[in-house]
Amino acid sequence: MLIETRNDEEGLARTLASLISAAVEGVVREVIVCDRGSTDGTHRVADQAGCHFLADGGVRAGIRQAKAEWLILLEPGARLADGWIDAVEEHIARSTMAARFSRSRAARTPFLSRVFSGNRALAEGLVISKRQASALSKAAGHAEGLARGLATKRLGGEILPPTPKKKA
Repeated sequence: MLIETRNDEEGLARTLASLISAAVEGVVREVIVCDRGSTDGTHRVADQAGCHFLADGGVRAGIRQAKAEWLILLEPGARLADGWIDAVEEHIARSTMAARFSRSRAARTPFLSRVFSGNRALAEGLVISKRQASALSKAAGHAEGLARGLATKRLGGEILPPTPKKKA
């Protein structure tokens, strides 16, 4: 699991809290927080949750450090809904293609609203093989760039995307 963050300790805490059951079941064995220059308590949140915290190198360094053959990339604040584990395990067993979660019914916004608000490529998360992520990260530089424009399958598991941050 990779989470790229910058000054979003609250969002990171929400995402990590939603992964507790998966960690207990042994599905999530490592969470790597790839920081992009946070000045808030992001490091503390990651440390207290037992995550690997990378202050340098971004998502590319996280991909290199990851031990799993398949990775899940999430935005801070995203929460995976019940049932996501089965959807990911089924996908990994049957496919080599990257995949995204389905937006939870509670979090769906109209299509045009998503388009005009600057649809984020990681809003639905990303399940991707380490090999493919490594190849894409060489050109992308950050998680959002890695996910943008990537052909993916849609998983049955749902995600509650984070609320977009308001620009000051």
